Amino acid sequence: MTEAADAASGIASAVASRIENGIENTQGQDAEVLLAAPRGFCAGVDRAIEIVERALAKFGAPIYVRHEIVHNTYVVNDLKAKGAIFIEELNDVPPGATLIFSAHGVPKAVQREAQQRGFRIFDATCPLVSKVHVEVAKLHKEGYEFIMIGHKRHPEVEGTLGQLPPGTIHLVETEEDVQRVQPSQTEKLAVVTQTTLSVDDAASITAAVKARFPQVRQPKQQDICYATQNRQDAVKVMSPKVDVVIVVGSPTSSNSNRLREVARRLGTESYMVDSAEDLRPEWVQGKSRIGLTAGASAPDILVRQVIERLRALGAVSVRTLEGVQESMKFPLPKGLKLDGQEASGLQHLR
Repeated sequence: MTEAADAASGIASAVASRIENGIENTQGQDAEVLLAAPRGFCAGVDRAIEIVERALAKFGAPIYVRHEIVHNTYVVNDLKAKGAIFIEELNDVPPGATLIFSAHGVPKAVQREAQQRGFRIFDATCPLVSKVHVEVAKLHKEGYEFIMIGHKRHPEVEGTLGQLPPGTIHLVETEEDVQRVQPSQTEKLAVVTQTTLSVDDAASITAAVKARFPQVRQPKQQDICYATQNRQDAVKVMSPKVDVVIVVGSPTSSNSNRLREVARRLGTESYMVDSAEDLRPEWVQGKSRIGLTAGASAPDILVRQVIERLRALGAVSVRTLEGVQESMKFPLPKGLKLDGQEASGLQHLR
C-alpha cells in the first residue's frame, strides 16, 4: 500500500471512528429538524406523574406504585430517585403504605385486594381509560358481551379485561382474530378498543368486526384517546416532508411504537430512541430534513436532549410544524392538596 493510500485509509478510519462515537456531523450538510406538534406528554400522563410526585411530597418516601406509572424509562427512574417503588404484586407493599395505581388502570380484583389490605390508595388511571371501564360495566348490566381490540398482555388491556367476569370480553389483535372469536351470543355485542392503538389499525379491525357481526354496538365516541390520534395525525403531516422520523419513546410504550409504525407505513424511515444516546449517526447521515416527535409518555427534556444530539451531528436549524393545540387537563384525586411547606418540595417533571 502506498503512503497516500495509507494516509487515506487512516483518515477514513478516523472519520468512521468519529461517526461511531457520535462526534461527526452529517458530512457538513446543513440538516433541518422538523418538530411534530403536538408531541410528548398528554394530560393523562401529566396527571399520573403529578399524583406520584404529590404523594411523595405529602406523605414522604417510599410511595408504592403498581406497575410503571407510565411506560417511559426516564420518568420511572426519575420517580425512583425521588422515592417511588414500583411493584407488580401487592404482596410487596407493606401494611399501611401508600399505593398508587398506574395510568393504565387495574383489574377489579386488584382494587378489591388493595382495599382489603388497608392501603392508602390513589388511582392514577387515565380518565379516558376509566371511561372505557365505565362503559363496559354499564353495558354488561344490560347483558352485553364485548370484543376488545388491543394488545395481549398490555396492562391497559389486562385492566379492562379485569373489569368483568372471565369470558365476557373477547380480545382480538388482528382481523384474522376477528374471524376466530366465538362470543356466546351476538344479539348484544359491543366493541371497545385499547386507547393507544394505531387509529388506522383500529379502524380496519373494527370494520372486520362490523362485517362479521353487523349488529355490533360501537362506542358513541371512539375509545382511542385524543392525544394518541393527535400525535399520529401530526406524524402523518410530517412524514412526507422529511427524510427520516425519530420517535422519542421507550420500547414498552404502545403509543410511541405506533408513531414509528405510522411513519414507516407512509414510506419514511423511522426509528425510536429511549434517550439521545440511542440515536445512531448513520440514521441521519446525509439527511437534509429530520422529523422528530415523542410519544405521550416521553418528557420534553428527552426531546431537547435529542435536538442537541442532532445539532452535534450537523443539524443547524429547528422548526416546529403547525398542529393541534391541546389544552386538556384532568383533575387530581382528592387527598393530594399540599400545604405551603409540602408544595415547596414538589418538583414536577415536564
